[in-house]
Amino acid sequence: MAAIAGYMIVGILAWLYGDPRHVLYPRNSTGMFCGIGLNKGKPSVFYFDLLKCATATNVMAAALNGLQCPTTQVCVDQCPGDFWILSPGAYLPTAKAKDFFQQQYCVPSFNLSTTDLTAKEIVDKELCPSFYIPTSSVLGRCLPSLGLLNNIPSNFTLPGMASVNDTANALKNATSDVLSGFNLRQVGVRIFEDFASSWYWILIGLLIAMLLSLIFLLLLRFMAPVLVWLLIVGVLGVVAYGIWHCYWEYDNYKNSSTTISNLGFTTNFSAYLQVKETWLAFLIILCILEAILLLVLLFLRTRILIAIALIQESSKAVGHMMSTLLYPLVTFALLIVCIAYWGITALYLATSGAPIYKVVALNSSTNSCLAINGTETCDPLSFNSSAYMSCPSAQCIFIKYNTEGLFQQNLFNLQIYNVLAFLWCVNFVIALGQCTLAGAFASYYWAFSKPSDIPTFPLSQAFIRSLRYHVGSLAFGALILTIVQFIRIVLEYLDHKFRAAQNPCARFIMCCLKCCFWCLEKFIKFINRNAYIMIAIYGKNFCVSAKNAFSLLMRNILRVVVLDKVTDLLLLFGKLLVVGGVGVLAFFFFSGRIQLPGNAFNSQTLNYYWVPIITVIVGAYLIAHGFFSVYNMCVDTLFLCFLEDLERNDGTVEKPYYMSKNLMKILNKKNKVPKGGK
Repeated sequence: MAAIAGYMIVGILAWLYGDPRHVLYPRNSTGMFCGIGLNKGKPSVFYFDLLKCATATNVMAAALNGLQCPTTQVCVDQCPGDFWILSPGAYLPTAKAKDFFQQQYCVPSFNLSTTDLTAKEIVDKELCPSFYIPTSSVLGRCLPSLGLLNNIPSNFTLPGMASVNDTANALKNATSDVLSGFNLRQVGVRIFEDFASSWYWILIGLLIAMLLSLIFLLLLRFMAPVLVWLLIVGVLGVVAYGIWHCYWEYDNYKNSSTTISNLGFTTNFSAYLQVKETWLAFLIILCILEAILLLVLLFLRTRILIAIALIQESSKAVGHMMSTLLYPLVTFALLIVCIAYWGITALYLATSGAPIYKVVALNSSTNSCLAINGTETCDPLSFNSSAYMSCPSAQCIFIKYNTEGLFQQNLFNLQIYNVLAFLWCVNFVIALGQCTLAGAFASYYWAFSKPSDIPTFPLSQAFIRSLRYHVGSLAFGALILTIVQFIRIVLEYLDHKFRAAQNPCARFIMCCLKCCFWCLEKFIKFINRNAYIMIAIYGKNFCVSAKNAFSLLMRNILRVVVLDKVTDLLLLFGKLLVVGGVGVLAFFFFSGRIQLPGNAFNSQTLNYYWVPIITVIVGAYLIAHGFFSVYNMCVDTLFLCFLEDLERNDGTVEKPYYMSKNLMKILNKKNKVPKGGK
């Protein structure tokens, strides 16, 4: 509870000090946000002189490290759509500024209709732009397309440029880095259009995936033995075919004079496939593998039958408690809340701090402005340009956000705490789901007369019990996993930082550490999962439950391995069946090979027909994974209950077995009938 309270405090502090508008909305030169407040209806920033944004050619831009482009920026409702440059006639003494400039692209506080300033004074003070080019809004900034810069009019030559080509090259250099993702934006728009025109059919495809997953799980009650033995025979058949193929290839190259010693080492691996020794080695390996599989099948056939019976019993349990198949939606919703809280808190933390403004010479080429180097702070509301009469282009512009102060100096630590708390919350939500499902399925197993003894609303009762009695145990288990995951994140960060060093010894140690902690994370997930099942059954604390679960599994290690592999093989087949079937159907439909009557859907309207196909395939996999994760949890829970049933009960009247009659038949066990009973 203290950790949750601390996480809430960090979020509250971030929301008090942070301002996500710094990220969501661009600013103009005075630091005001575009698109909101006084600039509502003007969502884009227009740069007066884009050439000054190039740090390679502009001293002031390089001094500011690219934090802000040293030119006047105003909020506009629409970016310019054509080429325009101030004509020479504007510099005549009798010329009026309103006849040459456009008010919408000038500084808002400057009025063209009432000014007495000449065109030269307006340009020097950067009250209005001296040129603009066709641009489009990219992330709230008016930026040109590199393709348009190849079609500049012949009379469009900027001051200081010898030709139109020089002008085009200068503009390209100023915008190339910013526009690196411009083409991606166009692709993104087309993908969005595909989603807009096919979302209805995508939902139908996902609904089909959900129905297929549900039907597969329910049919396991009747088809589990057939499917399991078919899969086992299929694996043996594939290995047997490999043995035959290797012998056939070996027989073809048996008389060949080429050997491994003649080839030596070569990067052309296909050359090794033309040597008889290679196929002989493959033949020996596959023969050994086939022999091992046959021996395992011979000696572990009883345990395979137990695994099949547990899978059938799990299908019955899911059939009696269909609401458990919907619980992944609850977990998904809680995970969305955790991700949203973490993202919002991280955003507010990253945008905390007051904005810093500095005096910058927007026209730094003049000698009178050389003394202004961008180090003097200012306040845009009280800034007086008359104090800089020698440099008319001096302005107070936004540079960055303050990083000083106790709160700002600890932002990195707070972000680390935010990541830790996020991992902890995610692991806790997953643990809560596992404990809830385990409690529901355990209530099914320990019901002596099924289904009459199954409690009413078992899933709801298990959820309430988990929240009322087991929050501390679940949080402790989630904390252990979070620490290991955070260490893995730190190792990945260090590996990324030190990769350039190319120290073989350090890289070897780092690789070993990453491998060890990866294994440790998998082991802790396995222990936690079974500990949560024992918590749901007996209600003991995490440490005792983890110890009891681990000891119970180690005493039945062969049964654990057989059940785990049989279940994994069966559920993998189910996922391939669902995802493959829905994927093939989606391919034929969205590629136009399956036509619907009328004009219900036209595949030719799609820009990329693979977009809805990939969406359906990924969605089908997630749906199948959600359904099968519930089923897998059911199998694990019933398996632990089955092992506990074997060790604690003996079939007497006082201690009867709770397992199904099929399991008792496989193990040659039965419950004793009380005297006078049936």
